[in-house]
Amino acid sequence: MAALGVIGGSGLYDIEQLTNVQVTEVQTPFGKPSAPITTGRLGTLDIAFLPRHGIGHELTPTEVPYRANIHALKQLGVSHLLSISAVGSLTEAYPPLTLACPDQIIDRTVFRDRSFFDRGVVAHVGLADPFCNAFGEALVSRAATTGVTVERGGTYVCVEGPQFSTRAESALYRSWGAAVIGMTAMPEAKLAREAELCYAQISMVTDFDVWHESEAPVTVETVIHNLRANAVNAKRVLVALAAADLPARDHCGCLEALKNAIVTRPEMISRATRERIQLLAGNYLD
Repeated sequence: MAALGVIGGSGLYDIEQLTNVQVTEVQTPFGKPSAPITTGRLGTLDIAFLPRHGIGHELTPTEVPYRANIHALKQLGVSHLLSISAVGSLTEAYPPLTLACPDQIIDRTVFRDRSFFDRGVVAHVGLADPFCNAFGEALVSRAATTGVTVERGGTYVCVEGPQFSTRAESALYRSWGAAVIGMTAMPEAKLAREAELCYAQISMVTDFDVWHESEAPVTVETVIHNLRANAVNAKRVLVALAAADLPARDHCGCLEALKNAIVTRPEMISRATRERIQLLAGNYLD
């Protein structure tokens, strides 16, 4: 069973330091995850790694099977989930090659399944703080032991993609005070909360989006070049994170996110729906 789940995005597809490596095909009630999941030992932890966009990056941000990904990691025993993804910067404070650990999200996606709870069952989880604060603090402090700085805080704007923003959109998001922009934090964060996982992110800044007048408009070439440099440091942070125990879950609230969240009367939930959400909500259905 893996304690730490890692979903790698653009630029991070494997973890070379893993030992006792196994590759597992996982089936879930919500379909197949993006790819087979690689498990192994890293430092003191058992790790489960999943490439978000599939092997070879064949899935667009919209096509990623977010529900299957989160459920599959939950099936493997994951309690803490680290998301690593590429982002654009919306502030001078986070120039390209910055690693950031955001603490808020604005969801601008429109075509994605956002909840495990449907087909006859409704749940309303709290999402005031979409990232686990305790996990984020641990991530930043352990990164510092390696000499890698991970900036703490900032709002992540999640857009549908796969296209980059227009200048007007980029200016709008900056006017909201957002720090970074990406395409995958939602519904990943929402589903992680429904699955009662502690969720944190390393946002790898590749560019200044298109708002920065002194920079050329973002291109795939620029993104890929900076991704490679960022991925090296992101892996160093991951190794440092795995060198000690994960933060306790006593007070963060993630562990009981579903407590009192299911509003459907138990007798109204069908057997098929119960089976579908058993791993997530079995403790709360009776």
